[in-house]
Amino acid sequence: MEEWTVVIIPAVYVGVIVGAAWILQRVVRALLERLGERYSMPPELLVGARRLSGFLIYSAALLVGLERLGVSGTVLWTAFTSFAAVGAVAFFAAWSVLSNIFCTLLIFTTRPFRLYDYIELVESSDKPGLRGQVVDINVVYTTLEDVAADGGKDNSVVQIPNSLFFQRPVRRWAGSSVPRRWIVTP
Repeated sequence: MEEWTVVIIPAVYVGVIVGAAWILQRVVRALLERLGERYSMPPELLVGARRLSGFLIYSAALLVGLERLGVSGTVLWTAFTSFAAVGAVAFFAAWSVLSNIFCTLLIFTTRPFRLYDYIELVESSDKPGLRGQVVDINVVYTTLEDVAADGGKDNSVVQIPNSLFFQRPVRRWAGSSVPRRWIVTP
């Protein structure tokens, strides 16, 4: 019987903690409903308040339950902050790549330009920006084939990160002919 008390007593503690958290959540939910009716609060605010209160109550119950089972709160906090720090560093390290991937999705859905269109990334109104014919759109870059001064192909390409198309104005000429303003006549 002594062997079972090692298992039963912590299980009862955890059951009481979960039951108390459930009752507390019901009381808070009823209180929020009453406040919402009395002060005519918007339903969105009430939903957010219910979710936040549930998250806080059940998180506290989880921590107290783990503490009763012998898991140290300090160890949990150290592990959580370590994982959060590593996740934050990884997120910021990959931010530019993730931004370009998301912008690729936006390019494919909003279609600001298409393959074989002539486009120009406008720097300012008085000087020409990056321009050329779109020959490829991939996950990170859009490849433009440079146009020579006489209107022919220059055989050079420029790869522009996709996020740049959402930071600068884009001028677009649909079709396969070189825009006349790009052709320099001697």
